This record gives sequence, C-alpha cells and structure tokens, in this order.
Amino acid sequence: MARLSPVDLQKALSGADYPTDRDKLIERAKRNHAPKEVTEELSQLQKKTYENPAEVSKAVFGA
Repeated sequence: MARLSPVDLQKALSGADYPTDRDKLIERAKRNHAPKEVTEELSQLQKKTYENPAEVSKAVFGA
C-alpha cells in the first residue's frame, strides 16, 4: 500500500466545510475520488468534530 501523504489528504478533503465530523470527511473524500487508502485512513479517526484541516492532519499523521 502506498504511504498517504499530507498533500494527498488535503486534496482528498478539498472543499470540506469545517467544523465537520469523520463521516462527512469520508463523504467528501469519496466525492473527490480519493484513493481507497485515504478513506480507509479517515475511517480510523475518532468520532468527533474536527475544527479545521490542520486538526484532521494531526489526527491522521500524529504530528
């Protein structure tokens, strides 16, 4: 499996409205035709509200 990059993640979530939750992030990624790796990674996130793209990146990459 190819390693997911922060750029790939942000492209997949392009157009997302914040604050948002995990399910809406997955929906957005699917609408943006994101690779399966992106939606799989998003499905591992906690069910909570994400205030901005940086918060999503931190949750995914742990940075």
